[in-house]
Amino acid sequence: MTTDKPSVLFVCVHNAGRSQMAAGYLRELGAGRIEVRSAGSEPKDVINPVAVEAMAEDGIDITGNTPKILTVDAVKESDVVITMGCGDACPIFPGKRYEDWELDDPAGQGIDAVRPIRDEIKRRVTELVGELLPARA
Repeated sequence: MTTDKPSVLFVCVHNAGRSQMAAGYLRELGAGRIEVRSAGSEPKDVINPVAVEAMAEDGIDITGNTPKILTVDAVKESDVVITMGCGDACPIFPGKRYEDWELDDPAGQGIDAVRPIRDEIKRRVTELVGELLPARA
């Protein structure tokens, strides 16, 4: 079964902060028109609570998300693979779009340090949505 719905995979080592915030924004801003995945090579047990707090401040609830292990299938099934400046390596498949977003790690940071990271993620995700979902005439 094929779909015209683009799919995006956000990857970060622990899949507990940056990639979860990006996935939260893409789910919200894509309004169901983009398939969203996130994963990491060494996922933590829970989402970073400061990332949860920062997203809640912007009206997005990521408390139900769970860090997931990065699989070859997740990469294979995605049109766009975005690593979050964390040095994680992904399998490379022809025809995929790969990007690395250099972003500070929110791990161990307070809310004041995480807000600018969140805001930069939102800016980049907003731009990505514009690229993946061109305005229909």
